[in-house]
Amino acid sequence: MNMYEFLVTAFNNPLINITVLCGLTFMIAGYLMSKFPPKNINALYGYRTSSSMKSQERWNFAQRYSAQEMIKLGALLVASSFIGFLTNFTPTINMTIGLSFLVLVSIILIWRVEIALKQNFNKE
Repeated sequence: MNMYEFLVTAFNNPLINITVLCGLTFMIAGYLMSKFPPKNINALYGYRTSSSMKSQERWNFAQRYSAQEMIKLGALLVASSFIGFLTNFTPTINMTIGLSFLVLVSIILIWRVEIALKQNFNKE
């Protein structure tokens, strides 16, 4: 397989497209949140859950921790794109797998941040 065929295969595979594009988006968003975290509790930007918005201290912690987790999980999502090169599923199955990975990573992100909030602020 030459480089052209390789790229055509990659760009036509929904599993690869979803995991790479969403993984890069997670990584960029995590990087931006780590460099420019929201300073005050707000309803527009940042990791916003009822748990993270209980106090300014919780908010600051959640922003830092979620940014780190987004970068890690985004890299994991990008790495999972290699499954698309190893399998020969139909486009529908590839799309289902890619979207499932995206939903799973999103759930893991929220779960890990909420656990970290509970561990660090369980006294409140």
